Amino acid sequence: MKTVHNFNAGPCVLPREAVNVAIEALKDFAGTGMSVIEISHRSKEWEAVMKETEDLWKELLEIPEGYRVLFLGGGASLEFLMVAMNFMNKKAAYLETGVWAKKAIKEAKAFGETVVVASSADTTFNYIPKGYTIPADADYFHITTNNTIYGTEIKEDMDSPVPLIADMSSDIMSRPVDVSKYAMIYGGAQKNVGPAGVTFVIVKESALGKVERYIPTMLDYKTHIENDSMFNTPPVFSIFVMNETLKWVKKMGGLKAVNKMNQDKADLLYAEIDRNSMFVGTAEKDSRSIMNVCFVMSPEYKEKEADFMAYAKERGMVGIKGHRSVGGFRASIYNACPRESVEALVKCMQDFEKENK
Repeated sequence: MKTVHNFNAGPCVLPREAVNVAIEALKDFAGTGMSVIEISHRSKEWEAVMKETEDLWKELLEIPEGYRVLFLGGGASLEFLMVAMNFMNKKAAYLETGVWAKKAIKEAKAFGETVVVASSADTTFNYIPKGYTIPADADYFHITTNNTIYGTEIKEDMDSPVPLIADMSSDIMSRPVDVSKYAMIYGGAQKNVGPAGVTFVIVKESALGKVERYIPTMLDYKTHIENDSMFNTPPVFSIFVMNETLKWVKKMGGLKAVNKMNQDKADLLYAEIDRNSMFVGTAEKDSRSIMNVCFVMSPEYKEKEADFMAYAKERGMVGIKGHRSVGGFRASIYNACPRESVEALVKCMQDFEKENK
């Protein structure tokens, strides 16, 4: 098998252990003689996986009583609509920190007054706004904790005078989270907790049922709570890989240990970006993400961008091209990205500087 260093933003690198177990389950799931993608979602074998996966979420995040964990389809993009449909009566507040926050705001506007309390659009979303006021009459306040395209991150669980809802698609399970501060946390799995195809939702049951509008059956969180995420056939394979990925997180020592590992990788890469005369980080230092490290060539070496991309590719770097909307480079160093890959990228940057400066 070809050796590469996978920095893809999503779908992204997964623990090899989870991938290998999934391969075997594709052949024979739980000794049933059937593949995991053939098994009935009503079988006792599959129901055990669903229960175990929910229990792992509760254990790793220390989710308090009164919350439910759901596994849905549609990705975070569908949640943008479902959040507003299930939580907004008249008014909602949003923090605009990037493309995905903008998409969430767009969907919310269809359901009522949508207030942007602060935005970092003025400098192409390279910082997390501070010093804003959350309207006390808002039905909820929505944040996007990590911004994959621009490399910024909210790393602390804030206090909010109204129900707090967070899109944690790209930094969930990368650090401990005080779930009690949130009415809901959601995201696509394809960063830290599994492959594309399943969306996780952690929702406080008492926060639901407060809107006056009719909610279509499939878009009502209560439907999925009442049916244990199996109102319709769930994305079985994606949930199975999620289960194995969460087992790996637990094996690594849980979220405190994983956070330390992630911070160490990020510190290593940012230190090289700050040291290397050929590169410049794009996010403000106090807003830098430990999941998505974004950088560009220094102005005097701008013409070397394509050369570095080719140079890195020759050395096995995959997925470091920046998002098409911003250009430059992006190294996504999610939980399963090994330190060795970050070290290889740092060495690649150092060698390129020596050969081209």
